[in-house]
Amino acid sequence: MVTKLGYEHPRRHDLRHTGLTWFADAGVQVHVLRRIAGHGSLTTTQRYLHPDVHKITAAGAALSAHLSVLRAPRSLPGPIVMTRARST
Repeated sequence: MVTKLGYEHPRRHDLRHTGLTWFADAGVQVHVLRRIAGHGSLTTTQRYLHPDVHKITAAGAALSAHLSVLRAPRSLPGPIVMTRARST
C-alpha cells in the first residue's frame, strides 16, 4: 500500500511517522497516539506528526470563519441566564 502511494523506499521508522500522522489526521487524540507509539512524553509524539499543507490551510480557514462569527454583530439576543427566584 505504501509503495502505491508513491513511497519508493520506505524505512520502518518512516512508517511510524506516516502511521501516526494518518491516525492524527483521522482525529485520534495525541495522548492516545502517545500510548500507541509507546512514547514517554507527548513532546516526542508531537515530533512524529507531520500534517500536510491542506490540513494546515483548512485549520486556518476554520479559525478565520470562527473569528468572523465572533466579530459579527448579533442579530439575536445573547445567551439567556437563568437565575433562582428570590423567596420573599
